[in-house]
Amino acid sequence: MKTYMAKPQDVQRKWFVIDATNIPLGRLASQVADILTGKNKTIYTPHVDTGDFVVVINSDKVALTGKKLEDKKWYYHTGYIGGLKEVAYDKLMAENSDKAVVKAVKGMLPKTTLGRKQITRLHVYKDAQHKHEAQQPEVITIKGARN
Repeated sequence: MKTYMAKPQDVQRKWFVIDATNIPLGRLASQVADILTGKNKTIYTPHVDTGDFVVVINSDKVALTGKKLEDKKWYYHTGYIGGLKEVAYDKLMAENSDKAVVKAVKGMLPKTTLGRKQITRLHVYKDAQHKHEAQQPEVITIKGARN
């Protein structure tokens, strides 16, 4: 029996909507990363982009477990001397919760040109409104929501 290798022209892409209400950030990010890479499909091939499009709604309501909201920090560098900045996750979640979700998912994707291409298919919105109804996305529910 031969091993199946997917070809880029054979990939059929679907659209999925995930409601992030009360779902822990890491659990959400790992599920979204699997869909973006195509690991949920039977035709998954590591060197071919077989992933689907993902729309995450209600990113303002994503949960952080434990004391991560107070203790966890996001570090970035401006490129200038002494330009190391830090932002606490409570401030990041209040102002840019969509950026926190994208950052978590991006950290779980491969650090290659393939991963940079896959992250472009992720669309994150702070509330329940999104502009992708025309693609008729399929709703996915993730288990493990916090109360």
